[in-house]
Amino acid sequence: MTPHGIRIVVFDLGGVLVRIAQSWAEAHAAAGLANHAILDDADFAEQLANLTRAYDAGELSPDQFEERVAASSGGAYTPGEVARVHHAISMDEYPGVGAIVDTIQAAGVSTGVLSNTNPAHWPRLIGQGSDSPEYPTVARLQHAHASHLLGVAKPDPRIFTAFGNATGFPPSSILFFDDRTENVLGAGRAGWHARQIDHAGDTASQLLRHLGSFGITTR
Repeated sequence: MTPHGIRIVVFDLGGVLVRIAQSWAEAHAAAGLANHAILDDADFAEQLANLTRAYDAGELSPDQFEERVAASSGGAYTPGEVARVHHAISMDEYPGVGAIVDTIQAAGVSTGVLSNTNPAHWPRLIGQGSDSPEYPTVARLQHAHASHLLGVAKPDPRIFTAFGNATGFPPSSILFFDDRTENVLGAGRAGWHARQIDHAGDTASQLLRHLGSFGITTR
């Protein structure tokens, strides 16, 4: 435990440890698909957002998500193309985040994940069943929990309670990092220590600065 009582540092993944596409259009381009008018369709964007929320809450299987997004696009996408774009959302780890986890673990503090994600991304993110994980820093974190498995997504207050129940850490002992304001505020209302990370900046240096303010520093 640190002088500030922190026993576990919990990370959101996308925008904190893992670089991700910040929009469907960005993922569409990263997937190598040609530009399409669907990217400017407000009705499709609204339906996609609703389907994504349901997917992250564990209400849809990958096949259901891909088929419904394809249907919502009015034929602009096949289910296979939806899967391709969705896969392209997750990119690479931010530089330096592995050393951040080393710092935390050297201080005797546990590490965890609380991510809004889905059954297609989750095994890939945590390196499930892989001897060479795509995201090695994420694979080293000790308490990994995802919205689709808990059945509720951030910033719903129930997800923070569910994480605490699953791990046994009281709210005041948790330091949480997320790139979205609503999730940071939700964690704060749950009694967690929560700090926002700017996904467009050097996330490792931001994390290190916040960790130092809680007495978790390199030795």
